[in-house]
Amino acid sequence: MRLTTFASGSGGNCALLSMDGVHILLDAGISFRRIKENLALSGLKPEALSAVLITHEHSDHVGGLATMMKNCSVPVCAPRIVANRLRCSIAGANHFLREIPLQQDFSLGALTVRAFPTPHDTEQSVGWRVSGSGIFALATDMGCVTETVRGGLLGADAVLIEANHDEDMLCAGRYPAMLKRRILSDRGHLSNARCGELAAYLADHGTQQIVLGHLSGDNNTPAMAFRTVSAALEGKSTALYVAPASERFTLEVQKEKACSV
Repeated sequence: MRLTTFASGSGGNCALLSMDGVHILLDAGISFRRIKENLALSGLKPEALSAVLITHEHSDHVGGLATMMKNCSVPVCAPRIVANRLRCSIAGANHFLREIPLQQDFSLGALTVRAFPTPHDTEQSVGWRVSGSGIFALATDMGCVTETVRGGLLGADAVLIEANHDEDMLCAGRYPAMLKRRILSDRGHLSNARCGELAAYLADHGTQQIVLGHLSGDNNTPAMAFRTVSAALEGKSTALYVAPASERFTLEVQKEKACSV
C-alpha cells in the first residue's frame, strides 16, 4: 500500500492511496489540473481512480471536485450530509455521488474502507480508514480527539493526522480574535501539542508511521510541528514525517517495524 500526498494544508488537501491496482483519491482540494499532473507523475490518468473519498465540503478539500466531475467519471464517496452539501453546490454531482454510512465497512476492490466522524465546524466531517496489505487512516480538521476518532485511528499501521498550529504562534498572530477562538475550539483544528498526545497514544498501540498534515501556513512551520510531536514520541520506535503543503510526499505503508524518529 502506497500513500502519496499531493498537498496538505490550508491552501488545499489531496492525497492518493494505492494498492493492487486500486487507486483512491483522498479529498480533491487542489485544482483538477494539479490533480492530473500529480496522477501522471504516479503513472495514472484520472479515469484510473477507483473512487474519491471526501472528508467534508470546505473548499480546501473539494476545490477541484466540480471540474473533475465535468471531465471524468469517478465515483465520489461521502457520508450523507456531506453528499447533500455537494449536491447543492456542484451541478450534476448526484450522478457521481455514492453515500457512505458512518462506521460501516465497504469494499473498493481489494481495499476495505470505513468513514468515522471527526469534530469540525461544519455539519458533518469524517476521517477515513482503509485496510488492505496494511492499514492506513486519515484524520484532519478536528478541534479535539474524541473516542470515535481514537477508534478510527487505533491499530492503523500508518496515519496522517492534523498538526495545524502552534498555540503560542496562533495567539500572538494577526488573526482576528473570533477566528482564533474558532481554531482553538473543540470544533476547530488540532494544535501541535494535542497532535503529539494523539501520536504518542497511537504509537503505544502499534502505529509505526505517522505523517503530520494540514499545517497552517500562518501559525505553524514544519520544523515546529515535527519538533513538538517528535518530543512526544521520544523513546518510541515510530517513524515521523511532515506532509508538504504543496509538494509530493510518498510513503510505503508497512507492517514491519519502522525506524525511530
